Amino acid sequence: MSVNGHTLRAAIIGTGGIAHAHADALASLAPRVELVAVTDVDATRAREFAATCGGAAIYDDAGDMLAREKLDIVHICTPPQTHAALAEQVARTGVVALVEKPTALSLAEMDRLVAVEAETGVPILTVFQHRFGAAALELRQLVKSGALGRPLVATCETLWYRADDYFDVPWRGRWAIEGGGPTMGHGIHQFDLMLAILGPWARVSAIAARQARPTDTEDVSLALAEFENGAVATVVNSVVSARETSRLRFDFEWATVEVEHLYGYRDADWRFTAVPGREDLAALWRREPSDELSSHRGQIGAIIDALVSGETPAVGTVEARRTLEFAAATYASAFRGIPVEAGQLSGDDPFVSRMDGGMVPWTPVKEVLV
Repeated sequence: MSVNGHTLRAAIIGTGGIAHAHADALASLAPRVELVAVTDVDATRAREFAATCGGAAIYDDAGDMLAREKLDIVHICTPPQTHAALAEQVARTGVVALVEKPTALSLAEMDRLVAVEAETGVPILTVFQHRFGAAALELRQLVKSGALGRPLVATCETLWYRADDYFDVPWRGRWAIEGGGPTMGHGIHQFDLMLAILGPWARVSAIAARQARPTDTEDVSLALAEFENGAVATVVNSVVSARETSRLRFDFEWATVEVEHLYGYRDADWRFTAVPGREDLAALWRREPSDELSSHRGQIGAIIDALVSGETPAVGTVEARRTLEFAAATYASAFRGIPVEAGQLSGDDPFVSRMDGGMVPWTPVKEVLV
């Protein structure tokens, strides 16, 4: 079953840690999709990875793989600084690209991908798997229907812990390679889901700090966000928090909906509370409970469904740009000390070309790549 009447043929570029989540998801979705090829700069790692994935073909070079294999989708699981160039390369061969977050390291790179997607008509998708959990999908429908009333207040927290040695990996904690700290690499999943629920954001006021970790980037950021629909939210991203949690809370006119988990949620992690006098609304919530984890499997399955039916899969470049712009606005507001409105970062603004805008307020502890 595929766009061509056969099993979808998938490949993975980059066989490090996150690639295993992609491979596991693909295996669980067989026979609708098959992993047929992998490539990595580390040939030994690629061979070991392929051996655990049913013997996919191994390539030394992504271009060679794209030229020789007939593919439907390519999963890009490389370090962040390579994402944009690889996504463009894949799309220009006519193959759907599924890119791990962040899609790009800057708004300028993201805008190029938006243009490439428009020019080629080939989807360039970003991994934001928490959008595709059953409860989140239902909440989006309830919000769209107006059943819960206006969204009023939201809380979005990604409070994680990463020890100093986590940053021994050369590309972690470096502006020029990772694009940022927990705002770009950790909390982005939670505030992407928040944006998917609440819709377009209007203004951000933020602070960022390097509290404890040996990085060039922040290890904590906090933002106050205002939305076009009038909702307001707090967003906290941290890698210095001993009790780890990922938490989202939405307060609507007639109900509070919240979830607390760590790296993926199930229905049991959600709570629905109606305001007094509107207890009838509880009957609308999760009428068909699911025990499936919000994971790569959910998003990849949705992509397959879309491709088979001839629809455009989520999450394309325009939506992903909105999330990346929220991260850029967080940094711009924090480092400039002023609120930043949606659409304000444009043209030759330094925060368009790089997330730190060239104005990090603390002295780097490593050499910053330019």
